[in-house]
Amino acid sequence: MPAELRLIPCLADNYAVLLRDPVTEATAVIDAPEVAPILAALEREDWALTHILVTHHHTDHIAGVLALKERFGATVIGPKAERDTIPGLDFAVVDGDPVAVGSLVGRVMETPGHTKGHIVFLFEDERLLFSGDTLFVLGCGRPFECDPPVLWESLLRLRALPDDISVYCGHEYTVSNGRFAVSVDPDNAELAARLKEAEAQRAAGKPTLPTTIGAEKATNPFMRADDPALAARIGLAGAEPGAVFTELRSLKNSFRG
Repeated sequence: MPAELRLIPCLADNYAVLLRDPVTEATAVIDAPEVAPILAALEREDWALTHILVTHHHTDHIAGVLALKERFGATVIGPKAERDTIPGLDFAVVDGDPVAVGSLVGRVMETPGHTKGHIVFLFEDERLLFSGDTLFVLGCGRPFECDPPVLWESLLRLRALPDDISVYCGHEYTVSNGRFAVSVDPDNAELAARLKEAEAQRAAGKPTLPTTIGAEKATNPFMRADDPALAARIGLAGAEPGAVFTELRSLKNSFRG
């Protein structure tokens, strides 16, 4: 039986995701930005939370961890490198560690950049990636705690995954990301179509998630810092991909569109 998923809008633009194993009824939430919407979703589905999977230590991803743990007795799993900053952590995991939610077995991938210890959760048999703030639809996180090329290397790891992996990220930033992407990649017809679709989805109050690895490879400029045409477009023809990525990230930080 396939895994069951529920996408939960939280705060201003965050997402949490419920992942449920229909065989054992084990249920995980990936990140816990806010208690009330997560509780409402669990109550609506009549599901009991058994696991909390944490991608990184930022407050808008962990604010609800302790309250949810106390209510359900859920097991909290998060990055070993950030164990001192994640409340209620039961298991500190590193790259390659297995993570089981009932009969659903995923693995941890370390993706430093946004934070030094950021991890993502890959459930390859289910074709699911929970990317936190490393990879967004048409964008990526800001490299707050590492130099930008570190994040580029993490994105390369994700780019190497199969194209059909569905990606659930931590924020609804798609329209702003898409408008920036079009500004640096204006001749990409697939990108233009994705932006138009995202604008329509948001106008209708719908989420733009999930995306796929294949779609991001084709349209996300931050996944293509080694594309010579993109480098030339931003005035860095012949530059190393890390430098191109750094410039793209700088341009996005100041983009107003």
